Amino acid sequence: MPALYVCDVRHVRTAPLRHTVGLRTYLWLIDPDRPPRLPRPLRPLARFDARDHFGGTRPTIRAGLTAFLAAEGIDLADGRVTMLAHARVLGHVFNPLSLFWCHRPDGTPLCVVAEVHNTYGERHCYLLHPDETGRATVAKDFYVSPFFPVDGGYTMRLPEPGERLSLTVRLERPGGSPFTATVRGRRRPATPGTVLRTALRHPWSTAVVSAGIRLHGIRLYLRGLPVQPRPRHEPQEGLQ
Repeated sequence: MPALYVCDVRHVRTAPLRHTVGLRTYLWLIDPDRPPRLPRPLRPLARFDARDHFGGTRPTIRAGLTAFLAAEGIDLADGRVTMLAHARVLGHVFNPLSLFWCHRPDGTPLCVVAEVHNTYGERHCYLLHPDETGRATVAKDFYVSPFFPVDGGYTMRLPEPGERLSLTVRLERPGGSPFTATVRGRRRPATPGTVLRTALRHPWSTAVVSAGIRLHGIRLYLRGLPVQPRPRHEPQEGLQ
């Protein structure tokens, strides 16, 4: 730790239109209390800033997470946290989904926080209590895709990564499951050489993700998929 996962990300939409998106990117697995210290020339390729997570107003990522959990009645205390996210690369970052596996001081699982960003500059956190297989369900409370209203819920399978990364998020709406996202990857040590090679193979990775989401949204719109109204999103307690 820290580690890199070069990932295959796949979005499958089955209703009201069938559409599949696949892309390659890479994610970091870090301890937010001990972010990686790369050689100075490589630091622009991996920055982890408090402004990019939670309310963006706390001095550290850990402080932002602690404030959110406290607002939910959970005391993180001195428990260990593992964070999976994109790093800021050459000044840019976009994290559709960041995950925080939180543990009690004795090492047992406490909860998982799934932080979601949409392309409108908004963010929302879901507090999850997965079962022993990493599976959790939660009501949908946040506007993400412009083609789905804010209703239904999610079934997520989010086991803490080891040698492999395997995540699944499935949207559940009345009548079925119209959307599923998966992330699959293999762990690599975050050595300076690996970081440099990965960044060269996947340049501007977070910008590519952001642009890809918008491009496929345009394609769906041109295929006649109606846009759903975006409700006003009020910041959650602990994220101001």
